[in-house]
Order: sequence, then structure tokens, then C-alpha cells
Amino acid sequence: MTRLDETATGVFTIAATPFLPDGALDLNSIDRMVDFYAEKGATGLTILGMMGEAGKLSADESVSVIRRVVSRTDMPVVVGVSAPGLAAIGALARAAVDLGAAGVMVAPPWTLKTDGQIVSYFHDVAEALGDIPFVLQDFPLATSVVMPVDAILKIVADCPTCVMLKHEDWPGLDKISSLRAASDAGARRISILCGNAGLFLPEELARGADGAMTGFAYPEMMAEVVAAHRAGERERAMDIFDAYLPLVRYESQPGLGLAVRKYVLARRGAIAHDTLRKPGKGLTSASVAEVERLMARLDRRLKTL
Repeated sequence: MTRLDETATGVFTIAATPFLPDGALDLNSIDRMVDFYAEKGATGLTILGMMGEAGKLSADESVSVIRRVVSRTDMPVVVGVSAPGLAAIGALARAAVDLGAAGVMVAPPWTLKTDGQIVSYFHDVAEALGDIPFVLQDFPLATSVVMPVDAILKIVADCPTCVMLKHEDWPGLDKISSLRAASDAGARRISILCGNAGLFLPEELARGADGAMTGFAYPEMMAEVVAAHRAGERERAMDIFDAYLPLVRYESQPGLGLAVRKYVLARRGAIAHDTLRKPGKGLTSASVAEVERLMARLDRRLKTL
């Protein structure tokens, strides 16, 4: 097993968790989904994240998902292990790595209010994880924890096992620039992969991000944008991105985005059902019609690229 490190680049797709219509885990769809992500250009997978409905799974179900995904792919797999207590974080992290995961991802709890508390918390996380590499998830829109650049740099300096930042601050482009300026000046450079459904991916890459870590239902968009950017084809990267932007925008709606994502994944054959585990509802007929229109529009536009 290869451990996650600071050199990670590309597209680490945030994987959905497939369920049967009755809400039970759909293990067969996990196989289909993992294959789909690989075929569409993912270079890694992140499972049991916020958009993976991790909080709706039992501990045993979480382990079942990890085992199934890791057994299906040679791509590096990052496992979300955020929890209220360090004991739970450490236990799931060790189980994940024992099953073959490359690393884990941890978000700060909403109780952290000061920079000092944030840094101290991740010192404790690093201690609980031991030698397991971890991704620092910076998603203040979901966690209500604002992590300034100086706090992130302090965590990176103090915790060698922090090897990646999942950047989801919004607005946050200047944060990427500041972090890269700091590493250019001698601070330890870690990987930066960005979320927010890919909504700002071209700009994030231009600011120094290494790729994407998000679950937009067309992962090939992110793979193609990253590839074009690396090749110096900035205008082509934007043209590709622009074609998908209406669907990116629609999927970015708070409270609705996961239902949209699962609907599209099911329509594309990646999973068998678009079920969200309760509490969670699917799309209304009006929303389905809008998504179908956007998908048809995308198909037409891709023929012109």
C-alpha cells in the first residue's frame, strides 16, 4: 500500500455512498461506481466524506464501504474520519489503513473558535493518528470554523503527517496564493486539492492548487481541465469548464446538491439508484426536468468542443 504524501495531484473524486431503495448499502453499486470514476479520469478517491453521507452510516457499515472500495481499485483512497472524539477518529483511521487506505481526512469540529484552538486540535489529531498521513479539510461553510493562513501554516509546520489541504473556503482564492507564497519562501509545501463541486477549478489551478477533490457527477470535466492546465492550454481548460458550468452551478445548491449528484450518477449508470439515506430526500419532478435539460444541453455542447 502506498501512503498519501505531499506530491498528490490530479482528481481525487469525493465518492457517493450508494444505497438500495430501502436504504441499505448497495455494495454492487460501489463496484460500478469505483470503476466509473476510474474510467472518467480520477487519480484517487475520497470516501465517507460529508457528501458521502458518512454521518448516516454505522461503524460497521463504514468499514464495509472502506473494504469494498479499497478491494476494487489500485487508486489511492482517502477516508473521511471526522468525528466528535479523537478515539473514534483514531479507531476508524487505523481500520481504514489496515484495509489498505492511503490516508484519512479530518475536518475541525464547530466548537473551535480561535486560531490557538484550531492548531491545538490538529496537534491532538496528529498524535491520535500516529504515522497515518492526513488531509486537513478547510470547509468553513459547513463546519463554521475559519482557518486563517497562519493557522494552516502552523499545523503544516508542526505536523509532518499533514500532507494535503482540502481547500473549500469561499471566497478562498487568495488563501491558495498566500499558502503557495509561503511555501515558495521556505515553508513546507503540501498538496492542495479543491472542493466546492469544482465551481472555481480553473482559478484555483492558476493560483497553485494541484487538482480537485470533489464529487461533481462528471469527473471527466475535472480531469480534462487539470490536464489542459498542466499542458499550458489555459483557454482550452476554460472552454471545457464552461461547457459543464450550468450543471456545476445547479449541483452546488445547498441542501439539494447531493440529490442532484446522485440522480446524475444513476442516469449515467455509475450507481443503480439515486437513493439518499434518511433524513434526505430526492428531487422533485420539476428539479428532475431541469437536470435533464441541463444534461441534454451539455451533450449538445460537448459535440462542439
